[in-house]
Amino acid sequence: MRVLITGGSGFIGQALSAALGARGDDVIILSRSPRAVPSGMNVQAVGALHQIEGKIDAVINLAGAPIVDKRWSDARKQVLRDSRIQLTGTLVDWIRQQSQPPAVLVSGSAIGYYGSHADEVLDENAEPIPGFAHELCRDWEQAALEAQSLGVRVCLIRTGVVLGPGGGALSKMLPAFRLGLGGPIGDGKQWMSWVHLDDEVGAILYLLDNPSLHGPFNLTAPEPVTNEVFSRTLGRVLHRPAFMRVPATIMKLMLGEASELLVEGQRVVPENLHTAGYEFQQPRLESALRTILDVK
Repeated sequence: MRVLITGGSGFIGQALSAALGARGDDVIILSRSPRAVPSGMNVQAVGALHQIEGKIDAVINLAGAPIVDKRWSDARKQVLRDSRIQLTGTLVDWIRQQSQPPAVLVSGSAIGYYGSHADEVLDENAEPIPGFAHELCRDWEQAALEAQSLGVRVCLIRTGVVLGPGGGALSKMLPAFRLGLGGPIGDGKQWMSWVHLDDEVGAILYLLDNPSLHGPFNLTAPEPVTNEVFSRTLGRVLHRPAFMRVPATIMKLMLGEASELLVEGQRVVPENLHTAGYEFQQPRLESALRTILDVK
């Protein structure tokens, strides 16, 4: 296939591009800085959609500004919306102009779609709790679903906390945990719905390759854990103590409204992926962490 990826230079996008190239697909990455995109097997970068020549078979839409690195001021919220919803709308407009539209659009979303539900187990049919995170994901998904009217199969990927080597959430946690200064956030009872990078990529490829699949899919491992269990497990894998709690009030002072994603959390399960027959490579947290950190 010829696959167009937005956000292809990010943590997930790089791994996905490598996996597609390794299996013989041609990858075109849309980037604001195409010269900065690492060249690789069957991979090229473009700075604008009009530069793409020839038929595209599939589109994977991963672009979006980081959501928890800054406080959610009104200006920041607009950046978050524009980088997701506006870009997705532009992408759908481009698809509309193609004489041969792609067969499938796999478009990003996040488990923030559901809002915070305490201990409730959330599959793809769960009723969301209103709030900025939900509204952002809802509108992002709705922009992607416009492609259905063009005859394009649309899969929406509601991604959890992606764990993998060389980046992502784990790279931000490791320095403190390796020094024995890591630990739960707040009371640690909030749920963490995580997924190994190999399964994030594997699930996206599975959605590309199975033409009967469409709609929302939770990209999370089948066994979510509480933040306290996550912290203790990471400490055990690193042979370090993990009892230095970060007070929830500190997170709220640092991140304001955005802290809800770290302090409240969601207990999400991948029901639709399970029904579709996808088999997780890394379903359990401890073995996933040991694989990532290359420890026995």
